Amino acid sequence: MPDISEVRQWTRTALSRLHEDDALDVLLIVTELVSNVYDHGRFPARLCLHERTEPRAVRIEVEDASSKPPVLQPTSAGAQRGRGLIIVDQLAQGWGVAQHTVGKTVWALISCVSTPAYEARL
Repeated sequence: MPDISEVRQWTRTALSRLHEDDALDVLLIVTELVSNVYDHGRFPARLCLHERTEPRAVRIEVEDASSKPPVLQPTSAGAQRGRGLIIVDQLAQGWGVAQHTVGKTVWALISCVSTPAYEARL
């Protein structure tokens, strides 16, 4: 099973056409969602990235074998853990959970406002 740094490197390579600002948002959300699988989910697990061109966005999907949904909970200022879904909620255009017969998929949609359309980059 890859560690978080390997997942982040794979994500950066897969989305190399994104502007750095957009890529950082995607990487942060990928890190949070994948970390939740390591901390609370069950393997096997899978990460899927879907780029959309109009409007420019990336949909992140993290699937695992646990049926327990993530819970957005308030956290205290001094807490060292428990901020992951708060970060996802603040950065993502939207996020949610799709329950399956076995397991779930947690998804987040990131608007990529800093990345120009492909045609403008030619």
